[in-house]
Amino acid sequence: MARAIVTKKGAARLKVGHPWVFASDIVAVQGNYEPGDVVEIADERGRFLGQGYFNPRSQIALRFLTPGREEIGPAFWQRRLEAAWEYRRRFVDTSSCRVVFAEADFIPALIVDKFGDYLVMQSLALGIARWENTLVELLVELLAPRGIYARNDVKVREIEGLPLEKGYLYGKFDPLIQIEEHGLRFWVDVENGQKTGYFLDQRENRAALAPFVPGARVLDCFCHTGAFALHAAFYGAREVVGIDISPEAVAMAKKNAQLNGLDPVCRFKVGNVFDELRALAERRERYDVVILDPPAFTKSRQALEGAARGYKEINLRALKLIPPGGFLVTASCSQHMSSELFRAIVAEAASDTNRRLRLVEYRRQAKDHPVLVAAPETEYLKFFIFQVF
Repeated sequence: MARAIVTKKGAARLKVGHPWVFASDIVAVQGNYEPGDVVEIADERGRFLGQGYFNPRSQIALRFLTPGREEIGPAFWQRRLEAAWEYRRRFVDTSSCRVVFAEADFIPALIVDKFGDYLVMQSLALGIARWENTLVELLVELLAPRGIYARNDVKVREIEGLPLEKGYLYGKFDPLIQIEEHGLRFWVDVENGQKTGYFLDQRENRAALAPFVPGARVLDCFCHTGAFALHAAFYGAREVVGIDISPEAVAMAKKNAQLNGLDPVCRFKVGNVFDELRALAERRERYDVVILDPPAFTKSRQALEGAARGYKEINLRALKLIPPGGFLVTASCSQHMSSELFRAIVAEAASDTNRRLRLVEYRRQAKDHPVLVAAPETEYLKFFIFQVF
């Protein structure tokens, strides 16, 4: 096995439990290897630190697997998958859930989502992609799914030297799948939907709407396929309006409303949320609850300033629509946006609109998306519920 020598800084990150070593912290690689191989990791004094898979063309050159000397093979992956599944069985409804959350489940760069009897799998690094066939066999043995679909059409794979592709890994089935969540039913398009087809990370936050929406007029911005909107209607909202820029997402939202008999309450429209919020404010529209769940405004720390401006604008415009005593439900899924910064941005928007905010609840991603404490990148979702005065 080849050995990667890492800097003092790289070694320190591993020792506190962070699972990545960046290319700039690789001093040398001793021995022969192929990109994606498992290698030993050692510090500059030659002290063994563990094992991980190595790809010299990626900025994240080393992804940590284990602090010991273990054989990395089917038995190793079986133990990791079983541990991940046992965690879900203990803490969440496993009818639909995230089964594997990459580094947070100690299986770097692997995502597995379960939608009813079907799985969707993403291999985001060369090191794990080489084990794809083995992982499929183990998942079939562990979960007995009716089918597994690959959503390996994620741009990060290009950095790893992997092709962008999607298709069936196990079984043949209609990729339009129906799931149930909190008594509601949703269509999930695992072939063409965003990410793996549905945002499981907001599941617990959707349930948190229940006390805030009975009898309310609700505006759901960036509504995607209608999950927040339908929960609001299900929990007693008198009127729900959903807005999304994607015609495909809006069409699916309408289909989901019809599926649950909530189309008399829910109305969806295609539109740019920034423009729509401005137009609603000009018409002096009022909504008792405004939900903001935008896509990530930044993929890098360098773009954080521009993202902050975007978050401030939508929150400022939303606050203008909410009467005193109403609620702003606002989220950020940008991993580079800390909860402290996001909260400060919303507070600044409130100040600029002469509104006062009372924090009712702060939440994060659902428990099937666990946070690895030493890796702040795994805590990406921030979710605030504010009362507005």
